[in-house]
Amino acid sequence: MSLADLDPVIHAPKRLAAMAVLTGSDHVTFRFLTEHLGITESDLSKQMSALEAAGYVKVHKSGRGRGASTSYSLTSAGRAAYRRHRAALQALLGD
Repeated sequence: MSLADLDPVIHAPKRLAAMAVLTGSDHVTFRFLTEHLGITESDLSKQMSALEAAGYVKVHKSGRGRGASTSYSLTSAGRAAYRRHRAALQALLGD
């Protein structure tokens, strides 16, 4: 493993934290992520859009208006990318 094995999309701290949360769940709500990560809704939206564009997360929306909810889940590509990134970090840091 080398620096080249680090994924620049995942490596950003907020996205790395979101991926870590998502890897432990089938799906996670937008609200839970904002509260758990301690970031604003607009910041989370930006971070999750980058992960979605990379094909790492899938967005699930239900309802409309005030009752609408958004949740996220990892794609198989996202799960594999997270595992690779984490292995690269562990190799660089010496476990």
